[in-house]
Amino acid sequence: MFIGQFSHSLDDKGRLIIPSKFREELGREFVVAKAYDDCLYAYTNAEWEKFVSQYENIDERSKDERDFRRYFIGTASAVEMDRQGRFLIPSYLRDAAGIRDDVMIVGIGRKLEIWSAENWNRFNGPEQMAAIREKVYDDRNVDEHMAK
Repeated sequence: MFIGQFSHSLDDKGRLIIPSKFREELGREFVVAKAYDDCLYAYTNAEWEKFVSQYENIDERSKDERDFRRYFIGTASAVEMDRQGRFLIPSYLRDAAGIRDDVMIVGIGRKLEIWSAENWNRFNGPEQMAAIREKVYDDRNVDEHMAK
């Protein structure tokens, strides 16, 4: 399970270092894809296969289903980590997530999120977290949930 967050920078070739804590679980070869938010997802090959299998039998007559599959599967990239723990983020994926230099790598369970530091700070600020708390929990349930 991926948990925690790490700050890194892209090198001049567009490569990113995966934190050593995540390397073994992620594997030398993995998949990077666009995410719902302004970031990228990094999936182990096994998790990517689970994700893709959900869309093998879509209704080809549905434009929305075809577009959804194109968005995630068609823009994904199989990547390989080098001996130093670096991998190249394709330029079209860097552009899609607004990644230029400083990056946050965030473990969210079965996958990683890769954010530009700017997008991460905008998305993950105290005001945003307070708004999320209000939407997801009422005050009583949050205190009970946090105590667990």
